[in-house]
Amino acid sequence: MKVIIIGGGIGGLTTALCLHKLGLDVKVFESVKEVKPLGVGINLLPHSVRVLTHLGLQPIIAQNAIETTDLAYFNKFGQPFWSEPRGRFAGYKWPQFSVHRGRLQQLLFEEATEVLGSEALLTNHHLVSFEQNEREVIAHFVNKETGQTIGQERGDLLIGADGINSVVRQQLYPNEGPPVYSSNILYRGTTRMRPFLNGTTMVMVGHNAQKIVAYPIHPEPDAEGNKLINWVANVRQNEQQKLEVRDWNRPADQQRLVNKYQDWTFDWLDVPAMIAGAKVVYEFPMSDRNPLDRWTFGRVTLLGDAAHPMYPIGSNGASQAILDADYLAECLKNTQNPIEALMAYNDERVPATAKVVLQNRAKGPDEIMDRMEERFPNGFLEDQIPRAELEEVMNRYKQIAGFDIQTLNQKS
Repeated sequence: MKVIIIGGGIGGLTTALCLHKLGLDVKVFESVKEVKPLGVGINLLPHSVRVLTHLGLQPIIAQNAIETTDLAYFNKFGQPFWSEPRGRFAGYKWPQFSVHRGRLQQLLFEEATEVLGSEALLTNHHLVSFEQNEREVIAHFVNKETGQTIGQERGDLLIGADGINSVVRQQLYPNEGPPVYSSNILYRGTTRMRPFLNGTTMVMVGHNAQKIVAYPIHPEPDAEGNKLINWVANVRQNEQQKLEVRDWNRPADQQRLVNKYQDWTFDWLDVPAMIAGAKVVYEFPMSDRNPLDRWTFGRVTLLGDAAHPMYPIGSNGASQAILDADYLAECLKNTQNPIEALMAYNDERVPATAKVVLQNRAKGPDEIMDRMEERFPNGFLEDQIPRAELEEVMNRYKQIAGFDIQTLNQKS
């Protein structure tokens, strides 16, 4: 069986490795001319690291990532109100990693090149259309820079893993329209600086109208002891400041952002200095798409951001794409008819990811930040923290997203 994968990102490459392990003939088509380590940091939760571990990738990822020990929440004054261990430090069988998105994609690309062969990964191939019949699916490609027709590829199945602006999804749903904008702008950067707290902590500070997320993403300090810290500032905007285009590479007004956070100087983290220390800051309109009722149509299905783009809340975007790849492989392994396998994948992952998309819209685990801000806008005393209430929010999200410890640790 031959599988055509559209998109050489984290989801597409993980899918290629999972399906190759089944003995399937896999070919990946990536639109860009050269795969470069672009982007900033992401988190890989234990349920996705389980999949990558089964592919033999945990050691190389560990060499290039931070194993996150704990997650800590603070209000806008730097007061802590929630913390919990993460990954193996919480008792999971698998770690949680914080890593540079581009570096992870590069590691996956290198592994896929070695395992599948370079001839199975074609860059500079932009999908323009596909068609299918009872026997096969046919994909048509162009050079995106020149518009020149490159050719076509025939296969038994086609997996659309080509991101939030997926060509595959657009052909399946031609009237869907653009992504749904949340009225929040994400400002992202990386800064070399002294690590904070224990050096492996992920922190969430503020509330959902103005917050900072920060964590280290590379294990090796430089000669001065500085580490590479990934940070994200979330600022709610008004309609006049609305951004229309989802673009990771739009430079932002760095000084304006520094001024916005000028009072966020804590004894454990100087937020304005961290923002000012970045070489460049990018702005990005936080967007998703409404959940679909169906991804699979005959020999074609969707995966990752092409299927379920979600707000980057709860550290689940890349992890859910990896879970898609794992379950798709399981369905193809256990179901002889490949079209039936795609529908089995559809029937499991469509409702599962829809719950995560909608929960992230409802603030996900970060709901606890707004609850604390609403009740204690001027700060709080330690005995005022509603710990049982916050724990209920955190545990509910883990169950929805598929990484509650009891269920996950029972898996092989």
